[in-house]
Amino acid sequence: MSDSSRETAEGAGWGEAERGAYRRLMPGHVEKLFWFNPRTMWAARNGVLASWFGDPTGRTRSRWVAQRAAAGAAADKVIRRAEGDRFSFMVIGDTGEGDDSQYAVVPGFLKVSQDTDFAVIASDVIYPVGATDDYGTKFFRPYQDYPAPIYAIPGNHDWYEDLGAFMRVFCEDAPPLPPEPKPRPLSRAWWRTLLWHRPGPADEQLLAEARTLRPTPEQHAVQPGPYWAIDAGPVRIVGIDTGLLGTVDAEQGAWLREVSQGPRPKILVTGSPLYVDGEHHPCPIDGGGTVDDIVRDPAHHYVAAIGGDIHNYQRYPVDVAGRTIQYVVAGGGGAFMHATHTIPRVSIANVTEDDFRCYPLRGDSLAFYSRLYGRRLRLPRFFTLTAEEATAVIAESLGIKPSRTPGPDTRVTRRTRLVASLLGAGGRPDRTSRFRLPVKKIYTQLFSPGSATYTPPFFKCFLRLDVSPEAVRLRCFAATGNRTQELDPPVEDEIIIPLV
Repeated sequence: MSDSSRETAEGAGWGEAERGAYRRLMPGHVEKLFWFNPRTMWAARNGVLASWFGDPTGRTRSRWVAQRAAAGAAADKVIRRAEGDRFSFMVIGDTGEGDDSQYAVVPGFLKVSQDTDFAVIASDVIYPVGATDDYGTKFFRPYQDYPAPIYAIPGNHDWYEDLGAFMRVFCEDAPPLPPEPKPRPLSRAWWRTLLWHRPGPADEQLLAEARTLRPTPEQHAVQPGPYWAIDAGPVRIVGIDTGLLGTVDAEQGAWLREVSQGPRPKILVTGSPLYVDGEHHPCPIDGGGTVDDIVRDPAHHYVAAIGGDIHNYQRYPVDVAGRTIQYVVAGGGGAFMHATHTIPRVSIANVTEDDFRCYPLRGDSLAFYSRLYGRRLRLPRFFTLTAEEATAVIAESLGIKPSRTPGPDTRVTRRTRLVASLLGAGGRPDRTSRFRLPVKKIYTQLFSPGSATYTPPFFKCFLRLDVSPEAVRLRCFAATGNRTQELDPPVEDEIIIPLV
């Protein structure tokens, strides 16, 4: 097995490495996605409009669910599969940018996923707005050689066109919803409707050609709607749709409470992680309560909660009344990388740095961004930190043991400290200055979303879960875009989750 990033810098993808063969899978022309392009930002405006004028997601979701029920979908929204007591499945989150960083994941994903029974995409299948015409190059083509079905839960970007394309692809070609009555003039709903982004006409021939890339019945997944449960072997996998703003409507909340009943061990898959970046986001349910209340209830027997949306890997083993629930972020499946070096020293819900895991390692994240902004600002000599320098300054800033031991000649200088601060590096909660807090907020909210890059290492990842009657073995595998990690994807984290 090849080295992981915790063992060597080469295992992280640094150094003179041969690029992988993933480009052979890509179409001849790839339209690069620039998040600061005004056209892209305007097309993706619905999230902002929902926060200003009210979020219509719950009502729209309810209409989709009613339409599927009328078409004969199971009332309990449970997909019952025929796996035995032992089976395996993949989880990959936030996939669909359609460029190098997505396709770089594919060779390792196909290698590791051999003999798995199905896969789940956890949030944001298609960027930037979940358009029908993008499914060919961002879903059907990259996963054409995965022989089993792929289920999905939508992310906020899939909702930017009211989920129409998602419902067509994953829910038996669900027809468009009929138009709603016009709201009262000059009301908040009227302004939202006036400014709302709506899908243009789809290229039906393009979609038909895309479907031929995953043509077999064994590859076809049929979902009862945007949220669902899968009964497979000894576990129930519950997938919830958190819409545009990371919330759950009352109707879905009632279903979640009902489907969570019983002694069967459960794994939650959600578009919005419940623990992320050292913070707790319990996910409110309209009408009261939270998703995490349901997960923590001992009567429901949840053993893990896996969320997408944030484009990296994190794991928080949280003790809940004497039992451990593994809270996982798994959004590193293809979109631009969200920084991990901005995560402060972890101390939440009795989870400490000794328990916490992330990928990429904070030092590799800082080195990645220093190189990126050194090129962008044309100040490479000032901004660029080596992986060893970045690892050392992160260890100093957080007061932790380095994840990889830097070389004996590595020094933390005033320049490395200044670069780390300018790029929003996290610190200790008891030592975070008033200056660092706004720098981190500005960095993570403004600069990070434009951080697409097209050369390795990409620091992407995906999960494999092997289920037995006794336990779930969860492994996080890395995809850097380099040939070494493509041929033998390194394991960046592994945990055995007891079911008994």
